[in-house]
Amino acid sequence: DIFNLRYLLDKYIILLSSGELRKFQLAKTLMGDPRVLIMDNPFIGLDKETRQQLRELLEQISKERALQIILVLAKDEDIPHFITHVVEVKDMVVMPKVGREEYLSVKSKENKEKKEPLSQEFKDMILNMPYNNNEYNTQEVVRMNNVCIRYGERTILKDLNWTVMNGQRWALKGQNGAGKSTLLSLVCADNPQSYACDIVLFDHQRGSGETIWDIKKHIGYVSPEMHRAYNRDMPAIRIIASGLKDSVGLYVKPTEQDYEQCRIWMKIFGIEDLAEKTFLKLSSGEQRMVLLARAFVKDPELLILDEPLHGLDKERGEMVKEIIDAFCARKNKTLIMVTHYEENLPRCITDHIYLKKNV
Repeated sequence: DIFNLRYLLDKYIILLSSGELRKFQLAKTLMGDPRVLIMDNPFIGLDKETRQQLRELLEQISKERALQIILVLAKDEDIPHFITHVVEVKDMVVMPKVGREEYLSVKSKENKEKKEPLSQEFKDMILNMPYNNNEYNTQEVVRMNNVCIRYGERTILKDLNWTVMNGQRWALKGQNGAGKSTLLSLVCADNPQSYACDIVLFDHQRGSGETIWDIKKHIGYVSPEMHRAYNRDMPAIRIIASGLKDSVGLYVKPTEQDYEQCRIWMKIFGIEDLAEKTFLKLSSGEQRMVLLARAFVKDPELLILDEPLHGLDKERGEMVKEIIDAFCARKNKTLIMVTHYEENLPRCITDHIYLKKNV
C-alpha cells in the first residue's frame, strides 16, 4: 500500500514498467525484515512521489528497528536526512568517513569551483559534424491518433493524440506505470500492437510497407530496460559501433571510418580510454556512457532518451545534458526524453507531455 502496488497483484513481472519493477524489488527486500539493508541507487527510476515515500519509509524503519542502512548513491542530492555518515569513493580510493552535513558542505564548495561540464571544443565538434543524410526532410516525426493499447483487461494507453514535429524537443513525464515505456515502444516500432493503431512515423503510415529497420535507422535510443538486458561482453568500441547498424551484437564488420566515428563520440563522452575494455567489466556508470555514445554515433534524426542520466554522478550528468543541448542545436534533430528528475532535463526542451496512469 505504501508503494501503491496493490493494483499490480495480478500482473506478470515481465509486464511491469521499469519503475514498477524497481518498486516491486524494494518492497520485496523490505518485507524480508533484514538486519543490514544495502541498497544500490534505490531512488533511480522512481517518480517524485515514490522517492519521497521511500525516504520516509527508510527513516521510519531506521528509528523503529535496529537496522543498519547502507545506501550506495551517485548523486549527493539523493542522500536522505536520516543518513548520519558518508564515505566517498574517489578514483578507486575510499576516503575517511565524515558526517552528512560536513560532507554536503564540502561538496557544495567544490561544485561552485568546477569548470564547464563540456568544453567549447567539444560543443563545436558536435555542431560541425557532417550530417549522415542530407536528404532528410521529414516534417511529422510522430503522429498518433486516438491510440489505445491494452494487455488483457488492463488499458495502458487510452485515446492518445500526440504529434511530434521535426526539431521539437519533448519531455515525456508521468508516474511509474503510466505507459511511458509503452509509448516509446510504439515510436521505436518495437510494439506489435502499433499495426492496429493510427500511427505515422517519419511521414509514413505505420503498416504501409515500411520495415522496422526503415524506422530504426532514424532513431538513437537508450533506456534502463535496454541497459539491464545488455549482456554482450564485447569491447566498448564494438558496442558503440553496433549502434551504426541498429543491432544488439555486431554482425557486420565496421569500417575504419566507422571506428573513427566511434572514437570521436567516445572522446566527447570522456570514455576514450575504455575502448578495448569489455562491457561487462565496466562500472554501471561507464556502461551507461557507452550506451549513450552508441545512441549518438549514427547521427540520428530522432533521439529517444529514457532516463539517460540513470546512475551517473552530478558531473557526468551535467556533461551529458550539455552534449544533448549541443546535438539538438543542429538542423533536423528531434528529441523525446523521459526523466523523473526535473533538474535532469536539458535546456533545449521545448514541449512537455504528461501521461496519467490508468488504475
